[in-house]
Amino acid sequence: MNVLVSGGAGFIGSNLVWQLLNSAEVEVGKVVTLDKLTYAGSLLNLDRVAGDPRHGFVEGDVGDEQLVTKLLMEHDIDAVMHLAAETHVDRSIDGPDEFVETNVVGTFRMLEAFRSHLASRSRKDAMFLHVSTDEVFGSLGADDPPFHEGSAYAPNSPYSASKAGADHLVRSYHQTYGMPTVTTYCPNNFGPYQFPEKLVPLMIRKMLKGEPLPVYGDGKNVRDWIFVEDHCRALVAVLKDGVAGKSYCIGGRCPLTNLEVLGAIREVLMELETTQDFPALDEMIEKVADRPGHDRRYELDPSRIEKELGWSASLDFMEGMRRTVRWYLESEAWVRAVEEGGYQGERLGVDL
Repeated sequence: MNVLVSGGAGFIGSNLVWQLLNSAEVEVGKVVTLDKLTYAGSLLNLDRVAGDPRHGFVEGDVGDEQLVTKLLMEHDIDAVMHLAAETHVDRSIDGPDEFVETNVVGTFRMLEAFRSHLASRSRKDAMFLHVSTDEVFGSLGADDPPFHEGSAYAPNSPYSASKAGADHLVRSYHQTYGMPTVTTYCPNNFGPYQFPEKLVPLMIRKMLKGEPLPVYGDGKNVRDWIFVEDHCRALVAVLKDGVAGKSYCIGGRCPLTNLEVLGAIREVLMELETTQDFPALDEMIEKVADRPGHDRRYELDPSRIEKELGWSASLDFMEGMRRTVRWYLESEAWVRAVEEGGYQGERLGVDL
């Protein structure tokens, strides 16, 4: 199987590219990574696969339909795994235009290119796998059951609304054109190579520097968490055995408040970084004004993918956090390259 991965130089994408090339579950002929190399994408993320002759990288925009069409034909692509997206909610509040352009229009261009590609040849294993987010479903109440594949859409931010728009386009291409599409929903990911505007790497860095930890509101917003390698294993399972027209919730069965996540990071740092003292958590936290439209709770029910595809999250949260913290401690060059690129751990998003 020849696979095109959009957004493959980003956090989840680069971990997925590695997983595809090293998985025993699927036989891959080649993996082509297409990435625009925006602030969150870097060729450093693909260092692990740099010497693999089955991998190729192309710098480009998913909105460039002509380029995508060319790549699909030249590399005889069987499956597209579409991860390229603008993802940071705070950035979407400041500037939603780019989110609509990349997440909605970019997905449309990818779908059109793949539809044209499939029209020219018959492909038994063809698939357009679209990676979405739990945020398209909105916010859960404290006693609500987790979201599932049939949950109603209720996006509350420009980011989640743009992802919801993309999801609907993907579904429509299956219903209207018979394109073999699948959509997956994932919770909060953590692990190596995550751009440090996200909660886990940002807080690791700030704890190490002795800087205040900015926490929205009361810090009790709940998110479901999954180690990125577990998520990528799920995507490979869907690529291999997923049913066209279906969607799959990739849940970690690990709902935690933001404060609980910070406590876990501190605990692991104290375990691994024995030469540095860390104050009590409440002494490090700096409460900041809450994000506009901040969803209170997300959680996904992964029963379908567990029962139908035999996948489940395998790594314990604390062990995943140990691997994550250890990676950041050992990857100072990567962190410095990110910081030298212009991000210094500042809070993104305006107070409205």
